[in-house]
Amino acid sequence: MTAVRVGVFGLLGSGNLGNDGSLEAVLGYLRSAHPEAVVDALCGGPEAVTTRFGIPATRLHWNRAEYRTASRAGAIASKGLGKLVDVFRTAAWVRRHDVVIVPGMGVLEATLPLRPWGFPYSLFLLCASGRLLGTRVALVSVGAAEIRDRPTRALVRWSARLAAYRSYRDTQSRDAMRAMGVDTARDEVYPDLAFSLPAPPASAPAGTPGPVCVGVMDFHGGNDDRARAEEIHRRYLDGTIRFVGALVEEGRPVRLLTGDTCDASVVAAILDAVDSPLVTAAETASLADLMKEMAAADTVVAVRYHNLICALKTGTPVLALSYAAKSDALMERMGLGAFCHPAREVDADRLLEQFRALEKRSAELRRTLAERNLAAARHLADQFTALTTAVFPAADHAPREAS
Repeated sequence: MTAVRVGVFGLLGSGNLGNDGSLEAVLGYLRSAHPEAVVDALCGGPEAVTTRFGIPATRLHWNRAEYRTASRAGAIASKGLGKLVDVFRTAAWVRRHDVVIVPGMGVLEATLPLRPWGFPYSLFLLCASGRLLGTRVALVSVGAAEIRDRPTRALVRWSARLAAYRSYRDTQSRDAMRAMGVDTARDEVYPDLAFSLPAPPASAPAGTPGPVCVGVMDFHGGNDDRARAEEIHRRYLDGTIRFVGALVEEGRPVRLLTGDTCDASVVAAILDAVDSPLVTAAETASLADLMKEMAAADTVVAVRYHNLICALKTGTPVLALSYAAKSDALMERMGLGAFCHPAREVDADRLLEQFRALEKRSAELRRTLAERNLAAARHLADQFTALTTAVFPAADHAPREAS
C-alpha cells in the first residue's frame, strides 16, 4: 500500500510557541494513528521546524522579506512578484499531498494586527489549490472571529468554504464563521489541540506563598485598534509593571514568561522598571517548557492564549488578561470565567483584587481543572478519530486483516 502523503501548513517555526505546540499535537496524532504517513511542512520557519520536529519543510513565501515593511520601489515590486510566484509554489506543494492539515492556530481571525495579503492570502491559496487539485485540506481546531476589513474577510470566508474539513476550538469561532456566510452545519467544536499534549506533574511548593508566573505579550491591540495601538500598549505595560511591583512588595517571587520571540521587549521593560532579584525571566522554547514553569507556580497571570492553555493544562489557577473573546470562552469552559481582566484596560488595583480572590479559591479550582482537563483530552481523541474518517484515504484507516 502506498503511504499517505500528509502536509502541515501554517506560521510554524516562526517563534510562536502556541503555533508550534499545535503542530506538535498533530504530529503526535499522525505518529499514533497513521505511522506510515510521509509528512512535510509548508511554513514560516522551515529550518526551525526541521530541526525540532525532524520533518522536511519548505518556506511559505518565495519572497524572504515578506513580513518586512516595503518602502522602496524594488522591495514593493519584489513583494508583488512574490504574490504571483506563491500561487504556483503553493499549488505545486499541495499537489504532492493526499491531505493537508492546518493545525489549530487562529487562522480565521484578526484579533491581532493582520494584513489581507499576508497569511490570509496564503491560506486562501492553500484551500483553493486543494479544491482544484483534489487534495483534502483540513482546518483542525482553528480559531475564528468575525472580521470587519473587507479584503481580509473575503479571503478568510473563501478559505473556510473551500476546505474539506473544518473544526473550531470554541463555539464563538463557529458562530463567527456562520455570521460571515460559511455553512457550519456539519462543523464541530473541539478543545484547542494543545490540550492533547502531555503535562508535567504539579510541583508547586506547599505551605508559604510560592512563585507567581506572569505571562507577557507585546500587545498593541487588534486589527481594529491600529489608530490607538501605542496607547493600548502603554496602558497594558504600565498596569502589568504596577501589578508585578505590588507582588514584589509582598515578597512574592515572580517568573516572567513569553509565548513569542517578540515578547522579549516587554520582559526587558518590566525587569528595568521593577529592579528586584525576586523578578526573573524564564527561557522557554516550547509549550512543554511553559508548562514546566507553570506547574511549579502557585498561580499564573497571562495574556497569550496558549499561555492560558498551558496553565489550565497543568491545573494551575490562572487569571487571564483577555484581549479577545477566545480567551473569555476558554476560561469559561474550564470553570474560571470569573477571572478575566481586559488587556486593553489593565487596572492594577482591580487586577490585584481578582488575583487575591483567585488564590483564595486555589484548592477548589485545581480540582475543577483536573476534571475539565480529562474531559478535554477525551473530546480531542474523538476529533482525531473523526479527522481520520473525514479526510484520510479509506485504505489508510481500514481495519488490517489478520495474517
